[in-house]
Amino acid sequence: MTALFSIDPLAVRVVRAETKPQILGALAECFAAVYSLDPAHVLERIEEREKLGSTGFGRGVAIPHARMDGLTRPVAAFFRLEQPVAFDSADDMPVDLVFGLLSPEQAGATHLQALAAISRLMRDERMHDRLVSAPDADALYALLVNVIDRDAA
Repeated sequence: MTALFSIDPLAVRVVRAETKPQILGALAECFAAVYSLDPAHVLERIEEREKLGSTGFGRGVAIPHARMDGLTRPVAAFFRLEQPVAFDSADDMPVDLVFGLLSPEQAGATHLQALAAISRLMRDERMHDRLVSAPDADALYALLVNVIDRDAA
């Protein structure tokens, strides 16, 4: 079995942002740079989804996501924020971990399965603590890819 989504090491970052729009903009720029997508189109799709309801998951985690054309499989990006940021989360807690997901337009079930996998990963207390305390982006990537690969096996 293969992983439900892929994440490039360059899409795992420690980011400084002060507002939710700054986070979404940085996420769109990251997806665009790493996966060769149009940043304006990525931002438009993420913002469209966000208008349906905040993707602030709770417990300091947001999972902005969207489906869009131009992709052949789901791709992810992960940010640990330098400081927590208000994100209109379900529990009103600011977020410091942001896990972005983009899936192909027609990937209905696959998109939902990838979201569920990310949700499970982000609910894991030990993983959450490790992500918050990881020293840098390389350590964050190592933590994430280890779990993604393990869960795909």
